[in-house]
Amino acid sequence: MSNKMGRGRSRWTPRATPLRVVFLSLLVVALAVPAAGYSGESSTSQSGELEVFSWWTGGGEAAGLTKVIAIWKRQNPSIKFVNSAVAGGAGTNAQAVLAQRLAANDPPDSFQGHAGSELQDYIKAGDLEPINFLYRQAGFGKVMPPQLIKQITSGGKLYSVPVNIHRANVLWFNPKVLRDAGINGAPKTWAQFIAALKKADAAGVIPLVVGEQWTNMHLFETVLLSTVGQRAYAALWKGKGSWTSPGVKKAVTRYAQVLQYTNSDAASLTWQDASKLVVDGKAAFNIMGDWANGYFTELKKRPNVHYGWAPVPGTAGVYQWLSDSFTLPRGAPNRAAAIKWLTLLGSKRAQDAFNPVKGSIPARQDANPRLYNTYLKSALRDWKTNKLAGSLAHGVVAGNAWKAAINTSLGQFLQSKNTTRFQAGLAAAAKKYR
Repeated sequence: MSNKMGRGRSRWTPRATPLRVVFLSLLVVALAVPAAGYSGESSTSQSGELEVFSWWTGGGEAAGLTKVIAIWKRQNPSIKFVNSAVAGGAGTNAQAVLAQRLAANDPPDSFQGHAGSELQDYIKAGDLEPINFLYRQAGFGKVMPPQLIKQITSGGKLYSVPVNIHRANVLWFNPKVLRDAGINGAPKTWAQFIAALKKADAAGVIPLVVGEQWTNMHLFETVLLSTVGQRAYAALWKGKGSWTSPGVKKAVTRYAQVLQYTNSDAASLTWQDASKLVVDGKAAFNIMGDWANGYFTELKKRPNVHYGWAPVPGTAGVYQWLSDSFTLPRGAPNRAAAIKWLTLLGSKRAQDAFNPVKGSIPARQDANPRLYNTYLKSALRDWKTNKLAGSLAHGVVAGNAWKAAINTSLGQFLQSKNTTRFQAGLAAAAKKYR
């Protein structure tokens, strides 16, 4: 892997925006606290390189990227693929490196960015080139859902190519562990969930396994959604709901309650470490996005045998979503190659190669369902019928600065367990950045 720092070939002058300054400073603090069928040209004589920046370094995500890179190399044998992936923190570490590079006028040829508020940060900072021309040429707008197109659009201009849709509010469990502990299937309500955690604890397994801090943010956002409901959850992020409300207080209290049943070594575990404890029979539950499904597949684990799934208790009928997308930075050193890359990513061929391995469903609506495993078939159905709620931890509902401020308050809460102070921190962050 290469970060290719300081290549000095960019053709634009960076905009020194207050947003980026705020984001960089807050990110440092946060890290310190624990066209259907269109697939581009089949070959090219063009030489050069393509640097792609992402945080896909492990589990099904790296395997999925490898699948797409293989297609790229067959179609573009003369263009070297430079994989500048940065590991850790669900993209937080990569975003810190990327912010430094953009500020230093050293953009990669394409970088990963979550659709939604996170992407809007880059748009407002002037970091991205609109790609409406690509959507017209490849017909992507005809095969991607309108609700997703909206999240990558600003002022009528499109700024990225989504490659997938993930679900965040998934409760993963080990069927055998549940049976042995006397737990009758996946809990559907909060009361049933607490009762199941108590039974798992009594059976001598980890009731609910978590990992490093971003997995705790992921856990919190699902508890918040479960407690206040889809409409109130959406209102909080749009400035139409109150972070000092009794509903948020209840969610924070529930979050503190559920943390009592988690593992003490969370800070030392990656999300893969935590998820593996479930399929290995050492933990009963894990709340994680469905990239865990890709990881379980990579581990040769079978759905409904080694692992089961259900919506997080209280969120049935709601799809808490996120989407990975890739961009065309202003001043990309190899712009023509980047356009080829984006065209490939939006193609049916690439999405149906990538997503079954990644553990996600495709952004395109013309996927071949036979290529997807049992879990992903259920996700394809649910995406079409469920109400939608955006993810906090993965860039949909809050921009980078707001998320970093929440992450700081979360880190303090994980140490103090002071629910009043945590809710006050959430309210202060919303007041400042909403």
